[in-house]
Amino acid sequence: MKATIERSVLLKSLGHVQSVVERRNTIPILSNVLLEASEEGSLRLMATDLDLQVDESVAAQVEQAGAATVPAHTFHDIVRKLPEGSQVQLTAAEGKMQVVAGRSRFNLSTLPRDDFPVIAEGELPTRFELPAATLRQIIDKTRFAISSEETRYYLMGIFLHVADDKLKAAATDGHRLARVTMDRPEGADAMPDIIIPRKCVAELRKLLDEVEGTVEVSLSPTKVRFGLGSAVLTSKLIDGTFPDYNRVIPTANDKLLKLDPKSFAQGVDRVATIASEKTRAVKMNVDRDKVTLSVTSPESGTATEEIAADYGSDPLEIGFNARYLLDILQQVEGDTVEVHLADAAAPTLLREKDDSAALYVLMPMRV
Repeated sequence: MKATIERSVLLKSLGHVQSVVERRNTIPILSNVLLEASEEGSLRLMATDLDLQVDESVAAQVEQAGAATVPAHTFHDIVRKLPEGSQVQLTAAEGKMQVVAGRSRFNLSTLPRDDFPVIAEGELPTRFELPAATLRQIIDKTRFAISSEETRYYLMGIFLHVADDKLKAAATDGHRLARVTMDRPEGADAMPDIIIPRKCVAELRKLLDEVEGTVEVSLSPTKVRFGLGSAVLTSKLIDGTFPDYNRVIPTANDKLLKLDPKSFAQGVDRVATIASEKTRAVKMNVDRDKVTLSVTSPESGTATEEIAADYGSDPLEIGFNARYLLDILQQVEGDTVEVHLADAAAPTLLREKDDSAALYVLMPMRV
């Protein structure tokens, strides 16, 4: 294999694929990235961790077609440190790959291309397209609620399903729930319920930053593939059943509190400075047209802040985890957030307005 490619193009593409590669691997080939030069003038880069695979093709000058696999993180570091604007020449032969740019020269060990594992996609019967901006919104508004608890592996991803002729995405960790609803795209009517793993969500979100237009989504009950222009992301899905989250969405919370999300978030952030690391509890005293935020910490002392609000029901005292509350408030885009309350022990519903796409549920804390 012999190919020449501009450093910035190679670096950008390597940045996409190498983050899939785990730092520690028991199988050596999984630490490598596959480089495949084709006579059509393209260089294909591919990396996998056996559950997730990113495959991207970029333009290159190819003198000799061929393929090699090299250590992903080392190769990425080399390319990152090469001078800007340089042309990188890659030559692979007899178990080595030479990387030459300007006066720099590297010889890297390679592993055989035939040993490189490729995820078998099988049939992907459900296919539809989503605007990249919509997919970004789905991820941003739900991923903070993904669980990191391995014992409840079925919560370690975003649940995507069709219900009531809408496409819905949800994530929960038992303390908070985030759900986004949107119009069902054409072709998604017979879609199976799927849980997209958190690592796939993170890699997809990185790739989406550079995609305009639409993303092609193809899926089966066990695999999903996202076509993002020059890159293709394929992932296995979580094999489990997501709980019926509709049961925890409160429908009878009759106390409505309206606030400015920015001043609310800043107030919570300020008083939480002295909250103990373990509980991060912030108490809210809700009274007519004002909310008093307070934190009492045995180690640090106390903090209070008063925020103007729109509220006309009975006074209420309720506590929340400051971190969880801030995660939700950071996703609210408008200038009002509606907080639907019932009592100090009941789940609380947050959203921008009645018809907004995103809805959040937060469990209160004892304070």
